[in-house]
Amino acid sequence: MNPQDIVQQHFDASIEAKRSARTSLAEPIADAAEAMTQCLLAEGRILACGNGGSAGDAMHIAAELVNRFEMERPGLPAIALTADTPTLTAIANDYSYDQVFSRQVQALGRAGDVLLAISTSGGSANVVAAAEAAHERGVRVIALSGKGGGALAGALRDGDIEVRVPHDSTARIQEIHLLVIHCLCDLIDRKLFGL
Repeated sequence: MNPQDIVQQHFDASIEAKRSARTSLAEPIADAAEAMTQCLLAEGRILACGNGGSAGDAMHIAAELVNRFEMERPGLPAIALTADTPTLTAIANDYSYDQVFSRQVQALGRAGDVLLAISTSGGSANVVAAAEAAHERGVRVIALSGKGGGALAGALRDGDIEVRVPHDSTARIQEIHLLVIHCLCDLIDRKLFGL
């Protein structure tokens, strides 16, 4: 097959996945942005975690919040739990990889904070453990998931929010998660700074 045709197929698949998800995800994304905005207004922080591409997404949203998204504004408090290599490796070495995020949530999370737990499958044991630790600390959980939602969906409690991408392809889910992150950043800026 022609490489250009393959590229166009990827674009078409991404466009179709986003088109089919936009209606079902609009409400939970708006709800998640509202929860994050209320957290920030109450001087809480956004904590974010995930593995692989989702670790990159956690760092991406933290960077957009701490620095800026598309408008000049003060920085907003956000921490990517995926970014501190010495802490991650110490926890993985001394305890287990399943605890690399939960121990950070136990140490850093405060009542009123929000944990953005990102897992394309919903099955990442360390992300599920982070959600459980968040509940123990009074931290609200917003889950970005896909496929069937996995164990992460089962770990959510009343007041938590799940933004589950209705797709089975990891690549498509990751592409939509990035769009969700940009929607969250835009809505937070609009609510906090009257864009």
